[in-house]
Amino acid sequence: MSTQTTSAVSSPAGLTHKQIQAILLGLMAGMLLAALDQTIVSTSIRTIADDLHGLSAMAWVTTAYLITSTVTTPLYGKLSDIYGRRPMFLTAISIFIFGSILCTFSTSMYELAAFRAIQGIGAGGLFSMALAILADIAPPRERARYQGYFLAVFGMSSVIGPLVGGFFAGASSIFGIVGWRWVFLINVPIGIMALIIVARVLHIPHVRTDHRIDWWGAAALILGLVPLLIVAEQGRIWGWASAQVLSLIALGIIGVVAFIWIEFSMKDEALIPMRLFKSRVFSIGLGVNVLVGLGMFGALSTLPLYLQLVKGATPTESGLMLIPMMIGIMGGSVLSGQLTSKTGRYKIFPVIGTGLLAVTFFMLLFVSVDTSYLVLDTYFLMIGLGLGLCMQTMLIAVQNTVPAKDMGVATSSATFFRQLGGTLGVAVFLSLLFNALPDKVQSAIQSAAQTSVFREALQTAAADPNSPSNAFAQTLISASQGNATAGASIGDALSTDSSFLNHLDSALARPFQEGYVQSTQLVYIVGGIIMVLAFLLVLTMKELPLRKMSALQERMEQQAQEDAEAVAEAAGDTTGPAVDGAGRHEAKSEADMVGANVGTSASTGHGSEVVTATGGASANGTVANGTARNGAAANGANGAAANGVNGAAANGANGAAANGANGATANGGSTAHAHTDGDSSPLVTIPEDRRRVTSGRHRA
Repeated sequence: MSTQTTSAVSSPAGLTHKQIQAILLGLMAGMLLAALDQTIVSTSIRTIADDLHGLSAMAWVTTAYLITSTVTTPLYGKLSDIYGRRPMFLTAISIFIFGSILCTFSTSMYELAAFRAIQGIGAGGLFSMALAILADIAPPRERARYQGYFLAVFGMSSVIGPLVGGFFAGASSIFGIVGWRWVFLINVPIGIMALIIVARVLHIPHVRTDHRIDWWGAAALILGLVPLLIVAEQGRIWGWASAQVLSLIALGIIGVVAFIWIEFSMKDEALIPMRLFKSRVFSIGLGVNVLVGLGMFGALSTLPLYLQLVKGATPTESGLMLIPMMIGIMGGSVLSGQLTSKTGRYKIFPVIGTGLLAVTFFMLLFVSVDTSYLVLDTYFLMIGLGLGLCMQTMLIAVQNTVPAKDMGVATSSATFFRQLGGTLGVAVFLSLLFNALPDKVQSAIQSAAQTSVFREALQTAAADPNSPSNAFAQTLISASQGNATAGASIGDALSTDSSFLNHLDSALARPFQEGYVQSTQLVYIVGGIIMVLAFLLVLTMKELPLRKMSALQERMEQQAQEDAEAVAEAAGDTTGPAVDGAGRHEAKSEADMVGANVGTSASTGHGSEVVTATGGASANGTVANGTARNGAAANGANGAAANGVNGAAANGANGAAANGANGATANGGSTAHAHTDGDSSPLVTIPEDRRRVTSGRHRA
């Protein structure tokens, strides 16, 4: 008797640290596109609007991108569960590159907004797919430390983005192309590089899940979110009680209700299966993501404005001044990741993070016009540290509570809810800020008018026609004499065009700076309250033990077990229960499978057939003329196999197989071999891309 074996194919759980790092390189290249684009565009958008003569339409450029990237995020998650992460990630990068090329050739702000919407369709998959792929290849306990690489991309983008954006916006022409157009054109070489890297290094198995695509749910989600996101962005400008806003809110509510009804109806086929919300950890995790998004994107949207309006920093300088916050985010993420990897505990980190954020927001109430940069850097660092402790940990908590087959949906849902919270936060907090700003500025001017320094500066500026402050001084004097129009223009000055502060006498600019600081206090109070709610919500979350296998390994093991059960059921219908060489019935339960390997061989006719499976068990059956008739049970870790007259056997997770004369075995991750002694039958080797046997049918 001779036996031949080959080495088993490495499973996803067997990926080495070096292999995971190679895959992470591809993921980070894709994420760099979106992260760098956001910081570059935000720095140069004012220059772009001036050149395209569309300052009033500037908000639509941001809104269009935000809407499409938010709405498509859950769709990417569902499609990737069906068709695989790699093709969807490559599709997202390709769409983003195409949108960037279109943006380069924009001739108006509305055209740019339409092209940014195309960019957003690609951006919706860049973040969620990268995080879902990481969940596929790394167990939750190890995943935390790898996510630090992603935050390093954001940290690098926050430093490089403002510099690059400022350079492009300030250049009149680069290689014959207007400087600001390079803001989008730079994405093309970066995107092509990302495509090449991802195509070369991102090769992981995919266990396809057959589902219908929930197009009706996607349509209802768009119907519900697009009007609400438009209201969030434009409500302050149109007026919250205007007919436009109320109509869009009503349409959005109808869409959201329809989406929820469709998702319940679609069950497992839903874009976001409602059964996932039965898990308390999943529901709380998404709720905390919304609140953290509200606080992070909402309250923090006021900090760059503070640095520009109060401290006189340029957009580029304000971006660089926020580096301590990025350091805090990276530090908090790395610290929580390493400790989670070593201890397996994770709940403590969002508890500390949300508590730290709440305390810091309330401490921001003490910020004034004259607050030193050292104090500001301390606050920025604390905010970053709180966010770093929360962001990746809450994502891991959500991923850890769902079945492996729903990993894409869970990851995209967490990203989606955080983005949704951020969008609403920016709209709500900026509305609070700018609604309070006119009254605060007027009050600050009235207080300053009582001081001799302000009165002297006003008189000097009004008397000098060449003074940069002359026009403002004249307007202020007119307002003090009862001119309502002049008074309203002064109160709304910061809401329309703040550039005049750069040329205003410091004594005259002081009331505007104080008015802005006073307006932010309401924002910080609301932000602090939201973080307290997040803190209390995290306290109620149950800390589930982190799973020790990656999502992809779990899916492959589950698939192998399903294959084995299907074959065993099919064989049972044909030949009855399989027996081993000693005449005993095969093991049915997982516990029995451990002892199902019987070393007795019963042979008649031309010889006995020996079946060997890597990582599995040997089974001996009865052979007559080279054809197995009664079948033999072969058990791996989680499955059982049996064959009929012409049949093939499927095995459990570690791969054990029994095959007949005309059949080949499909294994769940290992290579199985069949060898026949005393016969001229050839050696049969099961290929790596195994054939599945389901209800008597072979399927690739």
